[in-house]
Amino acid sequence: MTQQPVATSNKLDAAVLKVAGVVVLGAIMSILDVTVVSVAIPTFQSEFDASYARVAWTMTGYTLALATVIPLSGWAADRFGTKRLYMVALALFTIGSGLCATADSIGELIAWRVVQGLGGGMLMPLGMTIMTRAAGPHRIGRLMAVLGIPMLLGPIGGPILGGWLIDTASWHWIFLINLPIGVVALIYAQLALPKDAPEPSESFDFLGMLMLSPGLALFLYGVSSLPEAGTVTDTEVWLPMLVGAVLVVSFVLYSFRPRHPLLDLRLFRNRNLTLAAVTLFVFIIAFMGAGLLFPSYFLQIRGESTLTAGLLMAPQGIGAMLTMPIAGMLADRVPVGRTVPFALVLIAAGFFTFTQLGTDTPYLLLCGSLFVMGLGMGGTMMPIMTSALKTLSAAEVARGSTLVNILQQIGGSVGAAVMSVILTSELNGSRVIPGVTDPSTGAPVTEAQLAIGVQQQPELAQQLPVPPSLIERGLDFAANSFATTFWVAFALVLLTFVPAAFLPRRREPSHLLDGEAGEEQPCTPVAVH
Repeated sequence: MTQQPVATSNKLDAAVLKVAGVVVLGAIMSILDVTVVSVAIPTFQSEFDASYARVAWTMTGYTLALATVIPLSGWAADRFGTKRLYMVALALFTIGSGLCATADSIGELIAWRVVQGLGGGMLMPLGMTIMTRAAGPHRIGRLMAVLGIPMLLGPIGGPILGGWLIDTASWHWIFLINLPIGVVALIYAQLALPKDAPEPSESFDFLGMLMLSPGLALFLYGVSSLPEAGTVTDTEVWLPMLVGAVLVVSFVLYSFRPRHPLLDLRLFRNRNLTLAAVTLFVFIIAFMGAGLLFPSYFLQIRGESTLTAGLLMAPQGIGAMLTMPIAGMLADRVPVGRTVPFALVLIAAGFFTFTQLGTDTPYLLLCGSLFVMGLGMGGTMMPIMTSALKTLSAAEVARGSTLVNILQQIGGSVGAAVMSVILTSELNGSRVIPGVTDPSTGAPVTEAQLAIGVQQQPELAQQLPVPPSLIERGLDFAANSFATTFWVAFALVLLTFVPAAFLPRRREPSHLLDGEAGEEQPCTPVAVH
């Protein structure tokens, strides 16, 4: 890559801040959009008359698209230039946002979310490349503080913004709000970013990409079809799962052949990277999968508005905001094997509360538990990723960063699919109410479905000839369904302690040193989507 000239001063001058502004705008769009959608899932369920497992694909499809383009962005940046590609990513994300707002069915919404993800997945890695070239490695710490603002505020502001937009306008606006931001970011990028100097790049593993992403999507689609099909023997379940599994296994076997594979699985020979990657993967499945359920509980079981649900989620983001900077500083001084287990204890303690959910669990207890979980999350993510990359050689860092990034997105996809399937399967076990059918589909209605419907639309209780005790029983069943799903997530968090126990407990020399300055090279950060 052609290096831009960098200043020797440690201060961030106006030219660097101007470039950082473009990257921050892109980060705000991509990070906010994930957290905004989390509070909209129950709205999509009622709007499109779809199951939780089906609607969760608005997140699963998005994260799979992110995983697809992360390795592509490095190759394409060299081949076509960072400015040009960053503007394409901004345009793709903005167009995808506009198309999401036009969706008439859940299938259309999922498709347009994939388009959004293809753009959003390139914004963060490209943004980091642009900022590193503009400022130089010696000022990357200060730039990360700037970029850290949307990373920290996204989990707090996203659910609140999404809730407010849905309550005061409609769900369409959680996507339409990206249009003016995207247009401003495109104009800003054209004016602020330096001209491109594309050059020949190493070959890209298109065959690997064509096996991994479709393989994961097919396998998870088969898993997601299980609640509606009711049995693994249904063709819609076992066929995509089988084809997907064959593609993923083929990808793993094939990955050791190319010189520049999509994912360099040879890096797993490094013990530290392997332990950190496994810890991160299991943790992300539990945390990201269960994270989608928190707003749904407040909306569907407690009958709160989407804005209130967003506000109730804020303590988790505040907790993470407090510990993430501290964990970042400690990661360079204290071995992760000594800090991460304590952070995981906080997460497990917070999770346990949600395994005991009822219809009237005190909000003070729930918000306090979310805050404790946030404290733990802030002390878990960055240290684990630092450990994964720290002992790699300089030549391996880019491939290691790509590997960790993709594993995180795959973990998020698996978590969203698995937790939504478990919740849907649990809710499907509720008793059918004799003589009551869904007016739009004619399908029989269960006690849990009716109870959730009444919580979101109280007028239904007056329209249907059912006793209040039946609605209470359905609500209890639905709350227990959420609690059962959280038990699975809690078990996965406990499982995370196994690989975490083997993380380095002694300081090890970092190989990520700049040959001339003797300074540590920055690792590409991973945004939690």
